[in-house]
Amino acid sequence: MIRIVVIDDHDIVRKGIISFLQTEDDMEVIGQANNGFDGAELVLKEQPEVVLMDLIMENGNGIEATKQIMSAYPACKVIILTSYYDNEQVIPALEAGAFSYLLKTSNAQEIADAVRKAAKDENVIEPKVAQKMMSRFRSAVKKPHEDLTERELEVLLCIGDGMTNQEISEKLYIGIKTVKTHVSNILSKLGVNDRTQAAVYVHRNQLFKATGD
Repeated sequence: MIRIVVIDDHDIVRKGIISFLQTEDDMEVIGQANNGFDGAELVLKEQPEVVLMDLIMENGNGIEATKQIMSAYPACKVIILTSYYDNEQVIPALEAGAFSYLLKTSNAQEIADAVRKAAKDENVIEPKVAQKMMSRFRSAVKKPHEDLTERELEVLLCIGDGMTNQEISEKLYIGIKTVKTHVSNILSKLGVNDRTQAAVYVHRNQLFKATGD
């Protein structure tokens, strides 16, 4: 039997989840709580295999309760079951140790399946949540030159060609002072010390090929 604790401050939602889970032959709901503080205490006392955890609750939210549970009882599998899937909720919940993340739009069978998978050490991430995580990941691995303006990128490519400030000025029809400002901004954004390092960056990242120049 998979022993479960349900923590949710909405009585109707909590009781509905419990009613369904109790019809499953391989599951037993051993406790419930309507806030994160009491829920964490209950979990640490009863030590269930799986916890279904709401996020936004009074008197102890789901993230703090998850942290407390995972710190004292890391074998537990916490499944977040919430209406929220923005990065401000998703990332902290997963960092706190949540094992799976479901939305309350999930049907009863999907919740039961997630519980079974958690008991077998298989996590489930709601597709909308996974998409948010991938967007954050792509943002985190963005290369420095992607922060350059269109004009700064043009100047950087000129630097990669070994052009002087005067030559860049003539090619792009901008003043020397403007060129110097762009060069300074480029070095800062790329995190390099001088034009030589900037030129090396251009060739190392194949920026001529990427831009078609």
